[in-house]
Amino acid sequence: MDYKSAGVDIEAGYQSVALLKDHVKKTMRPEVLGGLGGFSGAFSMDKIKEMEHPVLLSGTDGVGTKIKLAFLMDKHDTVGIDCVAMCVNDVVCAGGEPLFFLDYIACGKNYPKKIAAIVGGVAEGCKQAGAALVGGETAEHPGLMPEEEYDLAGFAVGVVDQKDLITGAQIRPGDALIGIASSGVHSNGFSLIRKVFEMTKESLATYYEELGTTLGEALLTPTRIYVKALKAVRDAGVTIKGCSHITGGGFYENIPRMLPDQTTALIHKDSYPIPPIFGLLQRTGGLGEKMMYNTYNMGLGMVLAVDASDAEKTIDALKEAGEQAYLVGEVTAGGTGVIIE
Repeated sequence: MDYKSAGVDIEAGYQSVALLKDHVKKTMRPEVLGGLGGFSGAFSMDKIKEMEHPVLLSGTDGVGTKIKLAFLMDKHDTVGIDCVAMCVNDVVCAGGEPLFFLDYIACGKNYPKKIAAIVGGVAEGCKQAGAALVGGETAEHPGLMPEEEYDLAGFAVGVVDQKDLITGAQIRPGDALIGIASSGVHSNGFSLIRKVFEMTKESLATYYEELGTTLGEALLTPTRIYVKALKAVRDAGVTIKGCSHITGGGFYENIPRMLPDQTTALIHKDSYPIPPIFGLLQRTGGLGEKMMYNTYNMGLGMVLAVDASDAEKTIDALKEAGEQAYLVGEVTAGGTGVIIE
């Protein structure tokens, strides 16, 4: 009897680490101390000393049941981007710069090439966010999870000078709401998606003219990372008064999180193009409009509140950064929450 016969292959673990080292190296920042393989990730705080009142920010999340599509399609190199995006986008919502990231993979069986593909996606997400991948954990759970399955989660740590925190406290009636386009469904609402669409290899491989791709490719498109986008807005001299990452709960849950009391976000739903995947999802599932906006991002991954006089400058800065951005509404006095009309 040995550990391998019990379901845990230590040698496979060593092989996984060897395969992913090159991915990790591509995410390094000057502040990272030491290399991969230590018991903890070391990150120098010297740069933070330049700030008047540095504030650490953190975000943690997973990929959710979107990961089931990766199993069915046997495509594992993009879900890591989703994992990073779900964490760092929350950090930048508060005005922070993501510094480093750690991932956690739980699997039924360690297949080194599959683990390396997953971590390769994590590393790509970190590169897009400018964050260092300083560590992680891969845990085999034989008997707890099927051998072919895994789950992926992680967390990010960032920093912001206290004076630059985005809190929403300065939002006033008349402020403009700027929407930044999403890359698709991102990583929320997949439990409903898996009920609407048949989850088979054949169904996911079906090509849809309106999507310009297969259903599986459209759904597995990784979550967009907005770190550089928000930096571009700040570098343009715009004060971001409020920021909402449109994740689970859609417009109705997330936009109010940035609003002060006695203000309402008025969103004009025809002010930007809604990606066709949402129309296909709504028609196929017979879903109501309220449910769609209460579950999905409907084409906007981030919504920013800025002074109305800065709206055009904000959109221009975002477009120069490679984003699609739109004036999607305004803040009104009284009430609370969101009105979509």
